[in-house]
Amino acid sequence: MTSPSPQNKTFLLLLVAVSLAFAAILWPFYEAVFWGVVLAILFSPLHRRLLLRMPRRHNLAALTTLVLCLIVVILPMTLLSISLIQEATHIYDRLRSGQLNVGDYFQQIIAALPSWALELLNRLELTSMAALQQKLSTIAVQGSQLIATRALNIGQNTFQFLISLGIMLYLLFFLLRDGAALAIRVRNAVPLEEAHKRDLSQKFTTVIRATVKGNIVVAASQGLLGGFIFWALGIQGPVLWGVLMAFLSLLPAVGAGLIWVPVAIYFFATGALWQAVTLTAFGVFVIGLVDNILRPVLVGKDTKMPDYVVLISTLGGMALFGLNGFVIGPVIAALFMATWDLFAPKTPT
Repeated sequence: MTSPSPQNKTFLLLLVAVSLAFAAILWPFYEAVFWGVVLAILFSPLHRRLLLRMPRRHNLAALTTLVLCLIVVILPMTLLSISLIQEATHIYDRLRSGQLNVGDYFQQIIAALPSWALELLNRLELTSMAALQQKLSTIAVQGSQLIATRALNIGQNTFQFLISLGIMLYLLFFLLRDGAALAIRVRNAVPLEEAHKRDLSQKFTTVIRATVKGNIVVAASQGLLGGFIFWALGIQGPVLWGVLMAFLSLLPAVGAGLIWVPVAIYFFATGALWQAVTLTAFGVFVIGLVDNILRPVLVGKDTKMPDYVVLISTLGGMALFGLNGFVIGPVIAALFMATWDLFAPKTPT
């Protein structure tokens, strides 16, 4: 094997340098660019069907797809964000004014604990009920204030949000119109065998579609169901808690139970038995079954990844990239597995 010539080495160095510089330029708006690419992949089948109906009118087909994307995805998310901000602001104001005292709720739970539970806490060296109550109350108040403050920050950063939204929509239009040709140019530039490029490209698009569509359907279903049962039981802030359950449902095997289980425990501890039984039954047999039934069908079946890989890659992706990580993490994991599958020698059958 011949070593690269100095000219080739210089060109490769220049290619890496300008690529890194271009990535640095795009990084401040990476979320807008990322979701523009994701939405283009999701809506490309619709765009192709529109092109069959209006051939040679690429601009009109792309614009129509963009308008449908606005109606189906962006407009509902905007309305939901407005409701979330209003509700979080109301709860935050009640926390600051003292009308909503989380410490009182924990005091009621502690007072309702049986003797064996108190003995267990003593064995765990949690001998001071007052200190335990204070610690739990502080954590709950800080968590509630953090949630409300983040929601308020979203409202205060409206200008930046509008800029990112404009960039995403602008990029989405051109990706829909010219995305097929751009994908071909990228594939031709990758120095791999054609079969390998085809397999990796199919894996990339399949995982993005399965992850986004599957997780969003599961999250929306659990969030709507959780918000409904909280509203039916008269719990303050059903939209806020429903949105939180939707976000938490992005984590496989964790899910919305982190929200409704503590509320059910509070109902049991305070003697609200019918509310506790109703919420527990609804959470286990309705909200829980949505995750157990829909996620394997919509996500695991298409990605062909084990549940533990999906869980770890989702958690790791969200730790590194925030909410965008629920897509980025599984995509990286899928490409990792696909690449090693291509590299590893095939075992004879």
